[in-house]
Amino acid sequence: MMEPTHDEAHAGALGSRLNWLRAAVLGANDGIVSTAGLVVGVAGATTARSTLLTAGLAGLLAGSMSMAAGEYVSVSAQRDSEKAALALERRELREQPEAELEELTELLEDRGLSREVAREAAVQLTARDALRAHARVELGIDPDELTNPWHAGWASFLAFTVGALLPLLAIVLPPAALRVPVTVVSVLAALFVTGWTSARLGAARPGQAVARNMAGGALAMGVTYAAGTLLGAVGA
Repeated sequence: MMEPTHDEAHAGALGSRLNWLRAAVLGANDGIVSTAGLVVGVAGATTARSTLLTAGLAGLLAGSMSMAAGEYVSVSAQRDSEKAALALERRELREQPEAELEELTELLEDRGLSREVAREAAVQLTARDALRAHARVELGIDPDELTNPWHAGWASFLAFTVGALLPLLAIVLPPAALRVPVTVVSVLAALFVTGWTSARLGAARPGQAVARNMAGGALAMGVTYAAGTLLGAVGA
């Protein structure tokens, strides 16, 4: 029987990586759909490459900055909550250590340990590092790995930018007559990939996720292209 190696990924670390991967895939997906809808809509009104490029770049920059700012604010709030919870736990450990020891014992009992084993484990964990023990068992927080808003912001910025580049390049590089067909095909292919990837990362069936993803992207492009064509026809 093979012995487990020490460099195997623990469940918590693996879950964290999967969450980041899912966030990156979803960020790229947002970049693909929003930018595709924008440039296809503009293409319905005009064939000028400079106008399409300007609109696409504006959408890419606005979307990536919005995603980054939103993720930064959201994760900063989460980090503040984690720090506040740790500060409260630190004060409770200082002011009522016996009550906290009993609480840790009960939490370990709830996880399936007998009363005696739970008490002994709680005593040992408290002696080693009481705050870390309560943070992990009671709060589900690793004090050494608090969420980082800068990492989250940059990850969202990069994911959205990578996704947005596909429809932007697809709309400006081909000849005028092929721009919309090439963009539609490229975007649907990319949405197939992101839908399949997000489903696999979430351990879900990929068929429905891919269909929803592609249908949403197709609808977005169809609506914006129709709107752009109408506005172009009336000279707006």
